[in-house]
Amino acid sequence: MQDTIAKALAALGTLEAATPLRAWLFRIAHNRALDILRSRAIRTAEPLEAAADMADADAPDPLEVLMRQDAVRTAISRFVELPPVQRSVVILKDVLDHSLEDIADLLDLTVNAVKAHLARGRARLKAINAQARPQPAARPPSEAVRRYAALFNLRDWDGLRALLADDVRLNQATYPPRAGAAAVGQFFSFYDRFAPVRLVPAWLEDREVIAVFEIGSARPDSFMWLEWRDGRIAFIHDYRHARYVAEGAELVLAEDPPAEPAAGHRP
Repeated sequence: MQDTIAKALAALGTLEAATPLRAWLFRIAHNRALDILRSRAIRTAEPLEAAADMADADAPDPLEVLMRQDAVRTAISRFVELPPVQRSVVILKDVLDHSLEDIADLLDLTVNAVKAHLARGRARLKAINAQARPQPAARPPSEAVRRYAALFNLRDWDGLRALLADDVRLNQATYPPRAGAAAVGQFFSFYDRFAPVRLVPAWLEDREVIAVFEIGSARPDSFMWLEWRDGRIAFIHDYRHARYVAEGAELVLAEDPPAEPAAGHRP
C-alpha cells in the first residue's frame, strides 16, 4: 500500500482527468505486488492457449454458478497457491464479481487472455481443493498462553493487565490501534461488557493462537494472537471483527496438559 501511494503521487501529474482513479490505483498496486512475487522466486512462464468462451455474470449457467461458489468458499491460503495472474483473475471475477472486460482493463490483458487465466485458475483451484490434507496433530499449549486463557476465562482482568508490557500494542479490526499498558488494558473491559466468551489455546497453521468461542458455539468464532517479550505481552492481535481471516484455515485446539497426580499417588 505504501509503495502504491508513493508511486501514485509520483505519477499524479501524468494522470489524465478522465482516467478512473480506482482502476488506476489498482493497476499500480497489482503491478507492484507482481514485482514483489517475482523477486522472491523464479516462475516459469505459462503460455496462454485458446480457451472456450466463459459465461459472464449477466447470464450465468448452473456450472458457472457452481464455479463461482467454489471460488468464494476457497480460503486465502489456497488462493496463494495459484500463479499471480491466475490468482488476480479468479479473485476479481469469482469473488469481487468484475466483468471480463473490466478485468482485462485492470490487468492490461486481452479479454481472451483473461478467459484463459480464469479457466486455468478455476481448474487448478478445483484440483487443490480436492486434495486431502491431513489434520495437524494437536500440541500442548505454552505455559504463557495457557495462563492467559485461564485468567481470561476467570474474568481476572487485573491479572491479565499485570501481564502487559509497558509498551504493549493492540490491533483490533474496525478500532484504532492502541499502545501502552493503560490504553491496552481497557481492551479487557470491552469483553467484560458483552456476553462472556471462552478462550481455548490453539494452533493456526503452525502459529500458536487462542480460539474464541461464543456462548453456545461448538466451533471457534474468532481467534487472538499474542506476541510475547521477556514473559510479558508485547502485542495483542484480536480478530473478533475480522473473522474471515481464519476461514478455511487449519485451526487445531491445543491438547489438554496431563493431569497432575493426586496427593499421595505416584504417577
